[in-house]
Amino acid sequence: MGKPVDRDMRDRRMLPGSIPEPSLREWKRSDQRRMYDPSPIAYRLAKDQRGKGVFVGKLTWLVVPLALIAADADAIVIRRTQQDAQYRVDPQTIPALADLPDEGHGTLIAPRWIVTAAHAVSMMQMMPEERYVTLNGKRRAVSRIVVYPDYPAARDGWQKLFGGLKTADPETFAAQYVKAMADMHDIALLELAEPVTDVKPMPVYWGNAKPGILSTVYGAGATGTDVTGAPDNASHRTQLRRAENRLTRTDGQWLRFAFDCGAHAPLLSGATAGGDSGGPVTIDVSGRKYLAGITHGLDATLAEEKKIVPQMQDGSFRMGLCGQTFAATRVAFYKAWLDRTIAGK
Repeated sequence: MGKPVDRDMRDRRMLPGSIPEPSLREWKRSDQRRMYDPSPIAYRLAKDQRGKGVFVGKLTWLVVPLALIAADADAIVIRRTQQDAQYRVDPQTIPALADLPDEGHGTLIAPRWIVTAAHAVSMMQMMPEERYVTLNGKRRAVSRIVVYPDYPAARDGWQKLFGGLKTADPETFAAQYVKAMADMHDIALLELAEPVTDVKPMPVYWGNAKPGILSTVYGAGATGTDVTGAPDNASHRTQLRRAENRLTRTDGQWLRFAFDCGAHAPLLSGATAGGDSGGPVTIDVSGRKYLAGITHGLDATLAEEKKIVPQMQDGSFRMGLCGQTFAATRVAFYKAWLDRTIAGK
């Protein structure tokens, strides 16, 4: 457990809200912390011990619309018709994959740089003792966290939107959600204290991936099946899995795919869940693996969102079911910012 933090320190470093726990680490694991977590990956409606509804966002829930609440992406949700062993992969399959503390991932794209989701580094920003990643089995110190400049304002708008979810009109909320996703830029860079010499960085795909191309998403977060979804109490740090999905939209700052369970779906289609946030979405080009996206979380069209909101309000929503749409940050959209930041400009 981290050192106790006095009330004044909490007031300076925490997001808004009452934080009764004596330390940042305890607060991080609490439901109160999840209420304010800016993660755009998933959301859920939970019940507190008094039976009152509270909106809880897990840093590891990957796919629910960002407008639905702050949360993280979980691990991979698999098809019930396939064996779990088929989805599991050896970490050496993708050596550039980095684990963030507790949950979430990033990808090595240069000897001293990890790219990840901005929402996945909120705890790292607040807790100096968590400023490290694990890559190739070794802990690597993080010397600097660089969040995309427009992210903080978008995160605040996201939190405000989800804060009113319980009493929101579904049609109004859905329209606001679509706008919130258009304004969201969920990307961050982690500068390492020392360059990595034992792992080769993953090349980034700077082109425009076309709809229909097969993508692979990796994550070691929570897991479940297309029947159960990702259980609320599932661990957010499990074995590494991957799922293959065809991209449905590739415009602007997002890559999108649906958890397709149909007859013509990829054999190992799947969804992201809590703990997968910031992980890589890759595509193969001429036999080589390229980083194309960064796991963000659940997404939805305007029509889909209108249907989801009532489920979120009555507590019946489950993330990780067939037909749901997920989003990943399209790395190529941010090429200019990435180049400038890595070059120190």
